[in-house]
Amino acid sequence: MPSVSNKGLTMPQSPIRKLVPFAENAKKRGVTVIHLNIGQPDIKTPQQALDAVKNNNINVLEYSRTEGSEEFRTKIAKYYAKNDIHVNAADIIVTTGGSEALSFAMNTIADTDDEIIIPEPFYANYNGFATACGVTVVPVVSKLEDNFALPPIEDFEKLITPRTKAILICNPGNPTGYLYSKEEIQKLATLVKKHNIFLVADEVYREFTYDDKTHASILKEEGLEEHAIVIDSVSKRYSMCGARIGYLVSKNKEFIATSMKFAQARLSPPTYAQIASEAALDTPDSYFAEVKTEYVARRNILIAELEQIEGVKIARPQGAFYCIAELPIKDADHFAQWLLEDFNLNNETVMVAPAAGFYATEGLGKNQIRIAYVLDQESLKRAVRILKEALKSYKG
Repeated sequence: MPSVSNKGLTMPQSPIRKLVPFAENAKKRGVTVIHLNIGQPDIKTPQQALDAVKNNNINVLEYSRTEGSEEFRTKIAKYYAKNDIHVNAADIIVTTGGSEALSFAMNTIADTDDEIIIPEPFYANYNGFATACGVTVVPVVSKLEDNFALPPIEDFEKLITPRTKAILICNPGNPTGYLYSKEEIQKLATLVKKHNIFLVADEVYREFTYDDKTHASILKEEGLEEHAIVIDSVSKRYSMCGARIGYLVSKNKEFIATSMKFAQARLSPPTYAQIASEAALDTPDSYFAEVKTEYVARRNILIAELEQIEGVKIARPQGAFYCIAELPIKDADHFAQWLLEDFNLNNETVMVAPAAGFYATEGLGKNQIRIAYVLDQESLKRAVRILKEALKSYKG
């Protein structure tokens, strides 16, 4: 029998999606599953985005431009200008989701066995993208007791080798919800300039910052123009995960020109999704004010409820809509599967994401879970109540 590639064999499973079969079996048994495992907001997609597709009169669904339509990219640049980020359409490549933007970025800046330093825990698919691109992830540990703040800059510097091509951060962070300060961004900017490497920032949660804190984009840092690469997406911002539209943004012309070759190989991003995404950019600021208010309320309820469970430790998120909780157990993977196979409270259970998959260092995160607070407040209360009772019954 022909064999599959080593790359395929080493490709990590998604810690978020690998438990789906167990959840589906639970539902078939009549158990209601409350999903805390995936960052799929329940917030309504802006109506103008939906209407733009419904009311469109396209007769031939043609290829779009490889880099995305000029009208869309110009409008994206205007969105950034509203956030005091000054780029133009030529600095932007529209991608099929932020995932493709990350893949293009890794392939553009790194050869096989080159290294990218990433603070862990990090978005689990960074491991997958790196494996697919032949890139080595070099983790630098951030800690729950520090609220997952940026590790000391010395920890980054001692990991830099001739093969290091970039430092990659997510700001605000998935899965931690940590929001990097301007001072932390400036430390990273100084470091990448010193060592002549890239700083890649996944900024898809830019709008979702709490406690009167503001987002510090790497695109605002003077002197970082040749080093800064931003990954962005409409998925979370406008609750449009299914549109699969992202952007790659950089003022480094060689980087953009090289990334375009990877973009040409996949032809073009989807036309209807671009139409919806372009219309979404007209969403009024009041939409985000309401969404942020709701997420703050959800976060506060979730943290307050979790803090009442003996033995649970929680990092307090300042952005995005995730938190990491440390549970009084040994193996969160086993616990998460047990929740779906063997436990229910009043015929309800919860699905969580085991956090080990968000780390690159073997053994870290084994007793942690990521919770996405993308459900209504009452559902979050019920979910934590189920979690509390489950921990009392769990024997693993």
